[in-house]
Amino acid sequence: MIKRFIIAFILLVLVCGGIVGWNLFRDHAIQQFFANMPVAKVTVSSSTVEPIDWTPGIEAIGTVNASQGVDLTVEAAGIIKEILFKANEQTKAGAVLIQLDDAVQQADLAAGKTQAALDKVTLNRAAELQKRGVGTDVNVDSARAAAEASASQVAKLQAVVDQKQLRAPFAGTMGIPKIDIGQYLAPGTIVATIQDLQTMRADFSIPEQQLDLLKIGEPVKFGVNSDDMPFKGTITGIEPKVDPTSRLVAVRAEITNPEGKLSPGQFIQAQVVLPEEKDVLAIAQTSVIASLYGDYVYVVRPAKKADAPAEAAKPAKADDAAATDAAKPAAEAETTEALEVHQVFIKTGRRSNGLVEILDGIAAGDQIVTAGQNRLSNGTPVTIDNTINPANPAQPQPAAK
Repeated sequence: MIKRFIIAFILLVLVCGGIVGWNLFRDHAIQQFFANMPVAKVTVSSSTVEPIDWTPGIEAIGTVNASQGVDLTVEAAGIIKEILFKANEQTKAGAVLIQLDDAVQQADLAAGKTQAALDKVTLNRAAELQKRGVGTDVNVDSARAAAEASASQVAKLQAVVDQKQLRAPFAGTMGIPKIDIGQYLAPGTIVATIQDLQTMRADFSIPEQQLDLLKIGEPVKFGVNSDDMPFKGTITGIEPKVDPTSRLVAVRAEITNPEGKLSPGQFIQAQVVLPEEKDVLAIAQTSVIASLYGDYVYVVRPAKKADAPAEAAKPAKADDAAATDAAKPAAEAETTEALEVHQVFIKTGRRSNGLVEILDGIAAGDQIVTAGQNRLSNGTPVTIDNTINPANPAQPQPAAK
């Protein structure tokens, strides 16, 4: 009985020992496999940090309006007799746009002119009689008063006739007519709009912290997006009061619009161009990665060389020529310096035109990754391929030395 127990115990020890030994051997083999497995290189694009000529700017969003633009209305009531304009037609200042029925007013004006002419003849006759000593001063004064009253009445009737016409207050582009011939118009009814599209104004707002950077006459660039700003203008007005609700300052700029590409009411992006600065470290915004711990970039540096095994240092034998020839490609590949990336936290400053100013963290001459960061971690080996580099369009030329 005891002998059977001993045999069973020995078998149990052997089985348990085998299981434990197998697990230890497997864990060691896995550890050795991953320790000796080469890390795959990641292909990235990069650029070298160099001082540049930095043109800072203040970016904002605004609305475009015509420098002169109104909704046209009539002063007097009446029936529309003629419409003398068309949609999108260029009109001159003072041109007649609408003619209302003025037959009654024209008749009154003709009667007034006739009376004025008669009163003028009477005045001339009274003056001639006074010179001959026949007429009195009273007759002359009465004739003069009647002539002046008649002339005033003619001016009044002429003004009434003029109110039956709608004239362009300034040169501009006419809008779509909102009336028809024969329609009765009441004073204040909007007939159409007229806009001077040659010169536009843009209204936008900036934070109060940047108010001291603005000056009347500073240049401003405009565009429908931040990548294309073909329109240029200058600041013509700065609101002296800060909005207490939004803490923004209203700014107005004037834009030349000779081709009429901008329309009143259009959304637009603005960038106030500030004086140029020399030797500023700036990199493409695509290079900067934001995290909870701060902004950082990946800097490309030479990889640390591992110690070569002792056997690798032994010279090859003469009869190993074939093995030596097979190892030549590997030796040639090793002549290229191995690279790896390191995570470096930076302190950023101003941003403009796809670039961000670097205040601390990296220095001129550092090579940073501009694309492919999503596959990187600290110490990842990399290869550089700048055939397609998204940072190239945003990179300005280095500062002239």
